[in-house]
Amino acid sequence: MKKTLIITIISLLVGTAAAQVNWHTISDAAQAKIGSRFYIVDFYTNWCGYCKKMDRQTFTDPTVASIMNKYYYPVKFNAEGNETVRWNGRVYPPAAAGQNKVHIFAQATLGQRLGFPSFAIFRADGTLLTVIPGFYPPKEFTAILWYFASGDNTKYSYDKYMQIFDNEIRPEMMKALK
Repeated sequence: MKKTLIITIISLLVGTAAAQVNWHTISDAAQAKIGSRFYIVDFYTNWCGYCKKMDRQTFTDPTVASIMNKYYYPVKFNAEGNETVRWNGRVYPPAAAGQNKVHIFAQATLGQRLGFPSFAIFRADGTLLTVIPGFYPPKEFTAILWYFASGDNTKYSYDKYMQIFDNEIRPEMMKALK
């Protein structure tokens, strides 16, 4: 009994110690006033193993969560959901019965890169900046997030940025996150 109680308490403490991204719905995002931040939309599906791996490994990383909460307006969007989406002056209905189950908003945003997980970064005005397909471990996703959040995407090619990230960019990023 005592051992079970100790294990339960430790599990609760570990669970609350994990970093958390403050996710929003697409409906909330469409109405939000976000200032100079970006929107980042996580397009996922319920059956996607790598989507769940991003949730477990990447989105619980303290640095990833900090960047996403401070510099982005994070949105979770089920790419097979059935809600009507109003975004940037357009209305996107869910996919019709019998069609590909992928939501029209996901199709319009991801285009030919229709795979999950995928992440779309939108400017504060709702226009699409870029789409980032696939799973990323925390270290790589941190670099990607900071590339856009810092404005380094206007200074460096992505390849050059990744070459200098650990030695030149990361120390400045960590200062900015404190």
